[in-house]
Amino acid sequence: MKRKGLFITFEGIDGSGKSTQLKLTETYLKKQGRDLLILREPGSTPLSERIRSILLDKRLNINPVSELLLYVAARAELVERSIKPALNAGKIVLCDRFYDSTIAYQGYGRMLDIEQVKKINRLAVGDCKPDLTFVVDLTYAASLKRRKAVSDRLEAESKAFFNRVRQGFLAIAAKEPGRVKLLDGKQSPDKIFETVSTWLQKKLNTSAPKE
Repeated sequence: MKRKGLFITFEGIDGSGKSTQLKLTETYLKKQGRDLLILREPGSTPLSERIRSILLDKRLNINPVSELLLYVAARAELVERSIKPALNAGKIVLCDRFYDSTIAYQGYGRMLDIEQVKKINRLAVGDCKPDLTFVVDLTYAASLKRRKAVSDRLEAESKAFFNRVRQGFLAIAAKEPGRVKLLDGKQSPDKIFETVSTWLQKKLNTSAPKE
């Protein structure tokens, strides 16, 4: 996929602080006058938002394979409707979760066949791969303290589930160190962002914006 823009994703277990890092990155890049598109997964298109409401509904008991296919369907729609057009237009796309979450949550967390999960993901995204991915690593116990309440179906999962998901993210980071940057979620948001901004500068070949 030839593109003019840059695709950056943010990953981690629920409560890790990944969304905070995305917001800090958005502010940082806006100061540079960058043309941005901010997305979340699942969601950010009419169809994907409907799928999101199903996936996060605490009243529903969704089997793991159905869950996987719903996530991938939402992703396929997002890639075609939003991500590819934005990258072709030269924008920087910031996305809260992408296919690494499916590998970690449905592959490691749900214990589905990881190679099959990757294959299904490839069907949805084709060659639309993030240029840079930040994984905010945090233990389940620490993430639980940050979450004031269980707000959706996934957040209600067990400690064992989230420990498997975390190990999934660590495995992804270890396998793709060129793309995936592992961040220490125990640090303050500003301290974490110092590391994020360093990698952004390297990727964008630019200096920090002036205050």
